[in-house]
Amino acid sequence: MRPRDVLRTGAAGLRTRPLRAFLSALGIAIGIAAMTGVVGISSSSGAELDRTLAALGTNLLTAAAGQTLTGEEAEMPVEAEAMIERIGPVRAVSATGYVDGAKVYRSERIPEAQTGGVSVHAARLDLPATVGARVRSGTWLNEATHRHPAAVLGSTAARRLGVTAAGPDVQVVVGGERFTVVGVLDPVPLAAELDAAVLVGWPAAEAVLGFDGHPTTLYTRCEEARLESVRAVLAATADPEAPNEVDVSRPSDALAAKQAADQAFTGLLLGVGAVALLVGGVGVANTMVISVLERRAEIGLRRSLGATRGQIRTQFLAESLLLSALGGAGGVLLGAAVTAGYALYQGWPVVVPAWAAGGGLAATLAVGALAGLYPAVRASRLSPARALAAP
Repeated sequence: MRPRDVLRTGAAGLRTRPLRAFLSALGIAIGIAAMTGVVGISSSSGAELDRTLAALGTNLLTAAAGQTLTGEEAEMPVEAEAMIERIGPVRAVSATGYVDGAKVYRSERIPEAQTGGVSVHAARLDLPATVGARVRSGTWLNEATHRHPAAVLGSTAARRLGVTAAGPDVQVVVGGERFTVVGVLDPVPLAAELDAAVLVGWPAAEAVLGFDGHPTTLYTRCEEARLESVRAVLAATADPEAPNEVDVSRPSDALAAKQAADQAFTGLLLGVGAVALLVGGVGVANTMVISVLERRAEIGLRRSLGATRGQIRTQFLAESLLLSALGGAGGVLLGAAVTAGYALYQGWPVVVPAWAAGGGLAATLAVGALAGLYPAVRASRLSPARALAAP
């Protein structure tokens, strides 16, 4: 039989039982859609992370005050910023300082215990440029406002305090004093600790809130090629007397670790999709076995007219492969649609790897071949006389 005749003969069996064929293909489609969707969403998330890192850069290092040998909070020198600026490959340095004891409330009427987990930090004017922070509403602190009771809220802090937008009439109570909210930040991927913080000017924190002037976190941008060399000396430069009390980290490493964790979870979901695909394959096998039983008279007639066992096997195997291929193609399209919808909803680039679509189709053909092999062999072994005599 020519390939065109094989396809036409195999498709004839599907056309005569469309509902059964649809339901069997649906089982395959669900498994392939799950696998394609999981891979596509994971790839889209990875592409978004790569885009974020490309925009924010991977050359940011943080040096944070750690703990002393006795377990107490360490304290970095006031001159730490100036000392780090003298490192050759360093291009920008900014800092924040935790204001101990300052509580934040939406108003004076809020019970004292309901702080909302919001912390207060003094911030330098060049902080957004250094960490890649963007202002969602209002403006960042400037030479005029950083000396007065003005505050910028992190995205999480704004949500907890019930502030949706900055404005001259929007105020919060910080350390018992009213501060005007001049800005609200978007989430900061490379400095997530700022999301739950109220940021005030360094001079205002010292004058109004009793801030001691010691930085608690230093943000350093340096040449990408010299990053590891800067990282090696950053702690000793920030606090020469106690470098072991300074914790140095690279924020982009945390994002990469999160992506690795997401990929591990993706592997688990792929296993679930594989199980669904296996169940679909069992459905195809069941459909083909029933088809052989119902079409024994047809098989007997074809054998009587000269069809060989090999041609009967090819017919039913082609039918199984067509059934699986239809389910696989539908599953790939459905998985791609789910990926596109979710990625666009999240604002991510849409990425459906070609290997995922191709692998999904190859998997369906393999499942179809395995599912149709036994029914095809069984059909080919039917005696023409017994097949014609079957009811």
